[in-house]
Amino acid sequence: MPFSRQSKAASPGAAEARSTKPARRFRRSGAVAAAAAVVLALSACGGGAAPTSADGKVELRFSWWGGDKRAQLTQDAIAAFEAENPNIKIKPEFGDWSGYWDKLATQVAANDAPDIIQMDEKFITEYSTRGALLDLSKYDIDTAKFDEAALNAGKGSKGLTGVAAGINAATILANPAVFKAAGVALPDDSTWTWEDFGRIAAEVTSKSPKGTYGAAAYGTDEASLGVWLRQDGKSLYTEDGKLGFESGDIASWWTLLKELSAKKAVPSASEVVEAEAAPLDQSGLATGKNGMAFWWSNQLPALEKAAGSDLKILRMPSKTGDSADTKLWYKASQFWSASSRTKHPEETAKFINFLANNVKAGEALLADRGVAPNSDVREAISAKLTPADIKVVGFIDQIKGELGEAPAPPPKGAGAIQEIIKRYTSEVLFDRLSPEEAGQKAVDEMKSAISS
Repeated sequence: MPFSRQSKAASPGAAEARSTKPARRFRRSGAVAAAAAVVLALSACGGGAAPTSADGKVELRFSWWGGDKRAQLTQDAIAAFEAENPNIKIKPEFGDWSGYWDKLATQVAANDAPDIIQMDEKFITEYSTRGALLDLSKYDIDTAKFDEAALNAGKGSKGLTGVAAGINAATILANPAVFKAAGVALPDDSTWTWEDFGRIAAEVTSKSPKGTYGAAAYGTDEASLGVWLRQDGKSLYTEDGKLGFESGDIASWWTLLKELSAKKAVPSASEVVEAEAAPLDQSGLATGKNGMAFWWSNQLPALEKAAGSDLKILRMPSKTGDSADTKLWYKASQFWSASSRTKHPEETAKFINFLANNVKAGEALLADRGVAPNSDVREAISAKLTPADIKVVGFIDQIKGELGEAPAPPPKGAGAIQEIIKRYTSEVLFDRLSPEEAGQKAVDEMKSAISS
């Protein structure tokens, strides 16, 4: 499950659907989170905001991460807002994922944060509990048409500090061309189990040219682990900010990975490391070297473009063969947040409300940050979506009745978890530690990270 590619769109931690740069699949950078935490510790205050300009207009700074395509779409949405609100000027500030969090942490510490901040699930608790984010529930932002789980993802002890910018779900994406070349039928994702997944992937590998595998490996992020845990009634985190699992739970996850590797259902350890460094458009799924891989749903369009062919969205396997036991959830791909120190909270909230609920914003942004959380906007823009985006929206709607409870939000310090998982997965794959040994060491480090 190279669930690792949480792109900047997603995602997905993560991790952009339209970008081909690393920070991919479900992967997050623990180093980035640590840097943010260190700088935040120096100041519990949010940043400042630009004052009213000489011509009487209010100027708001708006910061996001993403590639060139996202920048253009977002600036189209800004233009639509400014046309309706001529007295509010939005100043864009954007860059790629790799430098975004260091810059934001520095801005917050210097009391110079943007008014509107594109925020990630991994860091929203870190920022909000330190008082850096505005409680948006105190302002006029309509959330009536939002899915409850997506809305609750932005809530915490400090109120509603993030409004979902998009929603997506953990999926397996399959390349039908690889299956066809191997003479293997695509799985029935409404009934398959993890055993089926391993068997089918191994069969594709055995009937494909050397170097082509039935599936990519998993184990480089917490999203894939989260799905595994939820199917056992466990969770990554508890509501009170602790780990929701024990060492044996993650050990069983790595045990399955070792079994998949032994039967060549997934690449070898060295190939896994090599694949992790590849950009999205050179991933095994995009290049036809993997029949299946673990990605966020909103990464389908970019992967289809890179592959040059249609891809199929599959539910994750379950342990029972019942899709209702897959325990997927709607994840907020990103949030619209605001600095607690903005000098213009009403205007800031007005812009966030526009992004979240206005059809013109939806028509500009489309599905770049995931499926529109507002169901009315989703329906209104459907005719403007690409075939790939329509496929994603269809999947999101299809699984609605099968979703499990929304997971607890990541606690402070959770940004380090990603790197811990990745490191110990490598130890297991290279046979330097047994799954049980890795499980105990990893859990000890994780507990320390989120309790510090």
